[in-house]
Amino acid sequence: MKCFLLLLFLPLSVICQDGKVVSFILESKALINEGGENPNRKCSVYLPPGYENSDERYPVIYYLHGFTGTDSIYTQMKAVLDAAILKKKIRPYILVISDQNTLFQGSFYSKSSYIGDWDTFTATELVEYMDSHFRTIPDRKSRGIGGHSMGGYGAIKIGMLHPETFSVMYGMSPGLMAFVKEFGPNSRSFKELQEVKTVEELRKTYYPKVLVAVGRAWSPNPNKPPFYCDMPFTYEGDSMIVHEDILEKWHANMPVEMVNEYADNLRKYTAIKLDWGRNDAPRFPQQNMLFSVRLENLGINHYAEEYIGDHVNKIWTMDGRVLNAMLPFFDDYLEF
Repeated sequence: MKCFLLLLFLPLSVICQDGKVVSFILESKALINEGGENPNRKCSVYLPPGYENSDERYPVIYYLHGFTGTDSIYTQMKAVLDAAILKKKIRPYILVISDQNTLFQGSFYSKSSYIGDWDTFTATELVEYMDSHFRTIPDRKSRGIGGHSMGGYGAIKIGMLHPETFSVMYGMSPGLMAFVKEFGPNSRSFKELQEVKTVEELRKTYYPKVLVAVGRAWSPNPNKPPFYCDMPFTYEGDSMIVHEDILEKWHANMPVEMVNEYADNLRKYTAIKLDWGRNDAPRFPQQNMLFSVRLENLGINHYAEEYIGDHVNKIWTMDGRVLNAMLPFFDDYLEF
C-alpha cells in the first residue's frame, strides 16, 4: 500500500520514463523547386515523458541529420533521448528532426535556386510549425540547433545566419567547413567526379556524390545535365582549372570563409560548441580546428573539443556525444 500511495504522488514523468515520438508532414512553400525534390517533408518529434498529461512548455532542440540520413528517430536514438532525461543529463525537452534527404541524399541545409530554400524551411517554416502545434517555449533563448556531419555543418551555418531564431548551437563533426583534405582542390574527389558520366555511376560513389549534392545546393546549373550543377575545380589532364565565379559561390557557403561577415551574428549566441573525433577522416580535425581558430581570432567565445573516436562510433551511443556532451550543453545554456 505504501508503494502504491508513493506512486500516486510522484510526477507522471518519474513514473513513465519513456518519451514519445510523433511525426507530421510539413508542406513547404520555401522548398517548391525545379529540381525534382519533394517540397512536402516528413518531420519527427521527440516529446518528453509526461508531455501529453501536462500543460508545461519546453525548449526545443532542432537536430539536423547527416548526409544520407532522414528524420527517423530509430530505437537506439530514442533510447539515448530517454536516457538523457532519466540520467538527468538534461531537463525535459522537445527535439525535432526534419527529413532533408534529397535525390542526391543531402540538402546541405542551404538556399538553392534549383532544389529549394532549405535554410528558410529549417529556420522559419519548421520553427513556426513547432511553435504553433506543440507546447514549445517560443523564444530564441529556448531554441537550440545541433547536428552531426552534414547536420553539424548545417547547425553552424544556419545558426550563423539566424541568431534571431536560435541562441545555442552545437556542431558534431561538422563537414565541408572549408576546402581541405578529401574535398580539397588537389584531392582525388574532383577528378573522380569528372570521370563519372551518369547518375547510375554516381550513386555507386561517395565523394563525387557528395560534391554533386553540394553543387546542386551551392552552384546549380539547370542547363547542365545530368547533375545540373557546376564545380569550382575541373581538370584538363593533370592540370587543375579554377572557376573563380563558382569558387566564390562555394566559399559563400563554407563557415570558415563566412566567419568574418557573420561575426556579429555569432557574438549574439549564448553558447557555441563544436567537436570532432581524433580518428575521423583527416578533413574533420583540420577544418574544424581552422574554424575554431578563426572564431578565437575574432574574439568569439566558443568551445571546441577533440575526443577519441571516429565519425560515427561515439555519436548515438550510451557513451557517445549526444548523451554526454550535446544534450548537457543545451541543458546548461538554454532557458527552460
